[in-house]
Amino acid sequence: MEEDKEKTNDSSDYYGCVDMIVDERMVAFIHSLETENSELLETIEKEALDTFVPIIRKEMQSFLKVILAIKKPKRILEVGTAIGFSALLMSEYAPKDCRITTIEKYEKRIPIAKENFKRAEKEEQITLLEGDALEILKGLEEPYDLIFMDAAKGQYIYYMPEVVRLLQKDGVLISDNVLQDGDIIESRFAVERRNRTIHSRMREYLYELKHHKLLETSIIPLGDGVALSTKVRED
Repeated sequence: MEEDKEKTNDSSDYYGCVDMIVDERMVAFIHSLETENSELLETIEKEALDTFVPIIRKEMQSFLKVILAIKKPKRILEVGTAIGFSALLMSEYAPKDCRITTIEKYEKRIPIAKENFKRAEKEEQITLLEGDALEILKGLEEPYDLIFMDAAKGQYIYYMPEVVRLLQKDGVLISDNVLQDGDIIESRFAVERRNRTIHSRMREYLYELKHHKLLETSIIPLGDGVALSTKVRED
């Protein structure tokens, strides 16, 4: 997740949150069924939660594992590294010869991500690109089998043209945190003033995903909402 994603010290913003779009008891039940990740991932997850660093929620972790098992991607692009948890998760469940490129601009988190990749001995498999995501995306040419978008929600709409360009035909685009804890269904005037720009941009992004001529998209009330898209044709 890039630094300009909204941050808070409220632990409800992290994976163990009380979701507004899924019943709290249902979330707790689903979490009770989850199996543990590797020891290192469990350690990094705990470190993230202890320091209020956003990481993907438990149900999103399972969702990613299933998509990776189905798609078996050889090239993954992640927009929003944070401390590297999701990149490491994908590296464990993607094919061994899969290469992952991940983008992060928040200088304080980049060294932590690099250290976590080193701890996992994944430095050859995972490439971390430092800087503004949009500028980096414009400079990429390699097509990707899977793109995971987990960055600043208000920027998704601006990343979209480049992300669609980089997604190969039959590739999968996963956009996380798209329902804003249920606020997405509210009138912009019912949303806190500081969140209105993000609210309107996310609505625009979801509309464009659903109406894009190259994509087929399903919006799923999982975690904080996920949009699952596939590229059905080339331009």
